[in-house]
Amino acid sequence: MDITLSPIIAGAMNWGVWQANFTTKQMATMIHSCLDHGISTFDHADIYGGYTTEADFGKGFAQSGIAREKIQLISKCGIQHTIGNRPTKVKHYDYSKEYIVWSAENSLKFLQTEYLDLLLLHRPSPLMQPDEIAEAVEKLKKEGKIKAFGLSNFTNSQTDLIRSRTEVFGNQIEFSATHIEPMLDGSLDYMIVNNIRPMAWSPIGSVFKEHNDQTHRLKLLMAELVAKYEVSADVILLAWIMQHPAGVVPVSGSTSAERLKNQMKATQIKLDLEDWFAVWTESIGNKVP
Repeated sequence: MDITLSPIIAGAMNWGVWQANFTTKQMATMIHSCLDHGISTFDHADIYGGYTTEADFGKGFAQSGIAREKIQLISKCGIQHTIGNRPTKVKHYDYSKEYIVWSAENSLKFLQTEYLDLLLLHRPSPLMQPDEIAEAVEKLKKEGKIKAFGLSNFTNSQTDLIRSRTEVFGNQIEFSATHIEPMLDGSLDYMIVNNIRPMAWSPIGSVFKEHNDQTHRLKLLMAELVAKYEVSADVILLAWIMQHPAGVVPVSGSTSAERLKNQMKATQIKLDLEDWFAVWTESIGNKVP
């Protein structure tokens, strides 16, 4: 089944105890604010907040009074982490049928919803059994608990493995001006050919998080482009990845309603061709091949 995602996805990873620690009222306000500005898709994973953020969001969503059909909910499963409230001794991945179904049902309970629009396998495991994964996916779809299924951080060959048994809607990958590999290693080409929707986590990259030669070059360029396009640097960086023909949907990790509102300007910006290539040039530190 095809589903519609908003042009930018609100990543809820840091809405809970990992950073913002929103109260239930603040969660409800944040969800309303996102909707008011055209962001209707919310990205989760069971592990966020040490397995607590989905429940915190769910309380806020229930308090918001927003109709379920007005939003899209994404969650991820598979990582058994040593953090949080589980007695896991070694971080590992579990893609047994029983675990996938159990994890999805837990997400439904915590998010206070009857279905997920999209369930993703969070990271690939060498021990994945594609038949078993497909059985779990088909069970969840048949019971109306998920609308669509996808992957996160999977390579092309790993995606082929899963696609050989069940439909894959999308793949959430790292892609930004400081992490350009997906547009060079065939990942985005593969997704175009196979009609798989790419979602990009950390879409701003490390431009404002790290201090190195690459980020220094990009900051200097951003100063020029900010003046030219009259938008902030994060808008330029989002517009850059969104201009790729694969139709990349950024997952913004911002916990600021005002910043998310501002980032939606990226949907209205098209960089001039030479400006787009200038970002690539400064990312790699020399002329493109």
